Amino acid sequence: MPRRTDLNHVLVIGSGPIVIGQACEFDYAGTQACRVLRAEGLQVSLVNSNPATIMTDPEFADHTYVEPITPAFVERVIVQQAERGNRIDALLATLGGQTALNTAVALYENGVLERYGVELIGADFEAIQRGEDRQRFKDLVAKVGGESARSKVCFTMDEVRETVEDLGLPVVVRPSFTMGGLGSGMAHSDEEVGRMAGAGLVASPSANVLIEESVYGWKEFELELMRDGHDSVVVVCSIENVDPMGVHTGDSVTVAPAMTLTDWEYQRMRDLGIAILREVGVDTGGCNIQFAINPHDGRLIVIEMNPRVSRSSALASKATGFPIAKIAVKLAVGYTLDEILNDITKETPACFEPALDYVVVKAPRFAFEKFPGADPTLTTTMKSVGEAMSLGRNFVEALGKVMRSLETGRFGFWTAPDPQGDVDQVLLRLKTPTEGRLYDVELALRLGASTEKVAQVSGIDPWFVAQIGELVKLRDELVAAPVLDAELLRRAKHNGLSDRQITALRPELLGEDGVRSLRKRLGIHPVYKTVDTCAAEFEAKTPYHYSSYELDPAAETEVVPQTEKPKVLILGSGPNRIGQGIEFDYSCVHAAITLSHNGFETVMVNCNPETVSTDYDTADRLYFEPLTFEDVLEVFYAEEQSAAGGAGVAGVIVQLGGQTPLGLAQRLADAGVPIVGTSPEAIDLAEDRGAFGDVLTAAGLPAPKYGTATTFAQARRIAAEIGYPVLVRPSYVLGGRGMEIVYDEETLKDYITRATALSHEHPVLVDRFLEDAVEIDVDALCDGTEVYIGGVMEHIEEAGIHSGDSACALPPVTLGRSDLEKVRQATEAIARGIGVVGLLNVQYALKEDVLYVLEANPRASRTVPFVSKATAIPLAKACARIMLGSSISQLRFEGMLAASGDGGNVASHAPIAVKEAVLPFNRLRRADGAAIDSLLGPEMKSTGEVMGIDHDFGRAFAKSQTAAYGSLPTQGTVFVSVANRDKRLLVFPVKRLADLGFHVIATEGTAEMLRRKGIPCDEVRKHFEPPKAGRPALSAVDAIRAGDVDMVINTPYGNSGPRIDGYEIRSAAVSVNIPCVTTVQGASAAVQGIEAGIRGDIGVRSLQELHSAIGAGIAADNEVQ
Repeated sequence: MPRRTDLNHVLVIGSGPIVIGQACEFDYAGTQACRVLRAEGLQVSLVNSNPATIMTDPEFADHTYVEPITPAFVERVIVQQAERGNRIDALLATLGGQTALNTAVALYENGVLERYGVELIGADFEAIQRGEDRQRFKDLVAKVGGESARSKVCFTMDEVRETVEDLGLPVVVRPSFTMGGLGSGMAHSDEEVGRMAGAGLVASPSANVLIEESVYGWKEFELELMRDGHDSVVVVCSIENVDPMGVHTGDSVTVAPAMTLTDWEYQRMRDLGIAILREVGVDTGGCNIQFAINPHDGRLIVIEMNPRVSRSSALASKATGFPIAKIAVKLAVGYTLDEILNDITKETPACFEPALDYVVVKAPRFAFEKFPGADPTLTTTMKSVGEAMSLGRNFVEALGKVMRSLETGRFGFWTAPDPQGDVDQVLLRLKTPTEGRLYDVELALRLGASTEKVAQVSGIDPWFVAQIGELVKLRDELVAAPVLDAELLRRAKHNGLSDRQITALRPELLGEDGVRSLRKRLGIHPVYKTVDTCAAEFEAKTPYHYSSYELDPAAETEVVPQTEKPKVLILGSGPNRIGQGIEFDYSCVHAAITLSHNGFETVMVNCNPETVSTDYDTADRLYFEPLTFEDVLEVFYAEEQSAAGGAGVAGVIVQLGGQTPLGLAQRLADAGVPIVGTSPEAIDLAEDRGAFGDVLTAAGLPAPKYGTATTFAQARRIAAEIGYPVLVRPSYVLGGRGMEIVYDEETLKDYITRATALSHEHPVLVDRFLEDAVEIDVDALCDGTEVYIGGVMEHIEEAGIHSGDSACALPPVTLGRSDLEKVRQATEAIARGIGVVGLLNVQYALKEDVLYVLEANPRASRTVPFVSKATAIPLAKACARIMLGSSISQLRFEGMLAASGDGGNVASHAPIAVKEAVLPFNRLRRADGAAIDSLLGPEMKSTGEVMGIDHDFGRAFAKSQTAAYGSLPTQGTVFVSVANRDKRLLVFPVKRLADLGFHVIATEGTAEMLRRKGIPCDEVRKHFEPPKAGRPALSAVDAIRAGDVDMVINTPYGNSGPRIDGYEIRSAAVSVNIPCVTTVQGASAAVQGIEAGIRGDIGVRSLQELHSAIGAGIAADNEVQ
């Protein structure tokens, strides 16, 4: 069946910002979608609010709208295209996660799609409803002969209580139409039922929750399926969760293919999955179905279905080489599975189910260290912020590789000291799922617990426990062996042990270098296998590799050069985490694309299955490998050997993937690996405060006073000299890890105790903290001589809020020409002083007309994608070219950079772009169920970002807030409670809100001050104060929780009662999902956004139009000059 000819213009909806439960796997899916649709000759419009995505690059769609993903904004896009005579024919919403699906449903239900003749493709409205609505799906499963957990859909708390009484405790609470298990949980008491069901009713767009019987401890499985218009169905992949039911699948270690299913169980699951797929009606696309099996009696139940591409779809795609998103798009526009050729074999059609001759393991990456109060217990609500994936010839090899891919400070078993406790204490810990549970499984077995006992208390299948048990036996052999001979060492490597793990057991080998030398002498090295979708039945045409240590010494590697071009290795950023996410993958992908087109053979090394960089056709060759020194070095050796006699390896790029590859630079260089771009010595120069201070002194640039301390006594002396408050942090960090503002000696002592334990190798830095300064971010390029300013961003929050959490505006809103000239001169001096070849990010603080240098990072920053989208300049591509020898003047001549001027000279009439951080406070809770504090500080907490772009700041800021958290209120009640130092500054924003018609309420001190300034204000009681006669009975927190408040303005106090009260206020605001502003500058920006919302003149414009306007503005300015 050929492609449908009635489709000419397709609208694709992305997934928006990276949040827990919905990450960059949807950028991978959306990028595939845009590529396929345009290759098929279709016009593509795209809506996505996330500037850090590849899919929002203008070349991937005809009309790229970086706008909020709401029904109202998507309708404006549909209307705009229709008014221009360019009607959209179809909406593809199955590739943008739950956000896109919910938006499509809303557009269908409010009649927009029918009014403008837009068809839902991929999955129609009825299929979405049948798959997503809990009760309809349950009925459908029963109709095809399957079974679901006993349950009932409830719309009120009274119904919830009746259902719990019928089912008995514990129960699982699941809201409908949410992602990542948001609002779900296991309730063991009536109190927990009330809390979870209440939150679930709020979280569910359809205002209902499913209360179901607990199947805690059952085995969990997933199937990825695809179906075409001729009713052909393929099962792409089976996935087994190592963790039992009760842990969200996104937080579980998972394995593909499923390991512990019998053939009969698999066939039952497969038949039932196909029957469900057909009954739901997904007839041109893919879906994910989750199952549970009772390990005691074999009872099989269906948990849920996603009638769209999901997080697991990305994993299955990377695990099998079967591009689910790409094929789903082809099916959506009319092709059938037998008409679609397998990209990897170039021989077999897509109707051939993939076959694997290797094992894939995925492990989640958490960020509990960023949220000290958060409950680290793993539940049905997803909490992980990223994941890593590894491939091996057996389960333990893949497991070992994935554990060292996570970059948590532990690099697999035995690489960190064991926690205190005997076997009984370890077994007790195993009863509660946490991120370190596999380490506890190994430790319990090593301390003498039986496989059966460990399986019983953990709920992990005995087969997986026994596999780890085999590693314990191998450990004993390695420790006891008089000599580490070739057979034992080869067996250790075959079972996934790294050189680091081996040297931890055999310290006489003198570190990783000693183990590597021994391996070389014994001829033990990895071979590189190919992912081919067919278990080697057909030859693979795409170079997608993974390493394995074979027991056969004669095993051969499968790496073959694709061309005679020089090779460039690009090191990716590994698993997403707070501080290092999709923004760095963006830069790596851009490097691969531009270098492949400019005379190089690109080789990508990464271990994140969610990313575009690990798509097999992004670079010329892909290695799915951990980003450790050992693994990267072996990839380099393999490439060097394969390129022998040819153009060789030009070098390795470490500058684009964030701190992970940057941290490998010096060791790789010491091992003889050529590093292109900024040298490792220059990288160290920027990181070493003493050396960097010398660069600033030579250039005459001021910096906040600072000192370096390795003891509390030193830190106390430095703080006394500098004067409190001070900013303290360990060296070599990303995302502000371990960074705090300290106001007194007692707090400093507490910090030093924790931070020095945190970082043994690097000292603690103590800086003067510049209160009330304006923070400025600059991204720039340098070719060793010339400097090109990419963009100057002004932070909306004051200095002291981590740059990754602060909203920022580009071009700057309040900086004058003289300020921008200071920024330019300082950036040029720093770039030349360090010796930057490539990208540079510098952070400044402007206080009382003095520009202080805070830090410089000679690498791609997380703002590079935002700046590139806002200015129409592809900074990452330019960086890659510069690192491989091009000059800025050459790139200006080619048109990649502006012919004259740069981002430091903003064109008149340029649009304003606002980047807003997206924070995970609604996902994480304390152990008692209360929300964690949403207060921002110097330690980064955001998981993602959005961009609002428009003619003026107010509109752009309003868009950014709508995209990140929902629309700002345009009427209603605003609650104000601020620290004394902020009261004077907040008078004008609050007065403006009152003038706009808002009802203002405040606590006693703030209310008194506002009334003195002539602002009408009602008083509410502080939460921590008891009710008193003659005082308001209602507390601020009561009012917020009752839904009587539409926005909160709350700036923090000190460490006493009011600060505790502030926490209660902010957590209440998070729990009811209303805007909560915690800085003076944020309040002023919010008022401008509210004014824009009240005017109602916020429109939409594509990036292509905006970039054209920017180019025209620059040309006009040049003519004037």
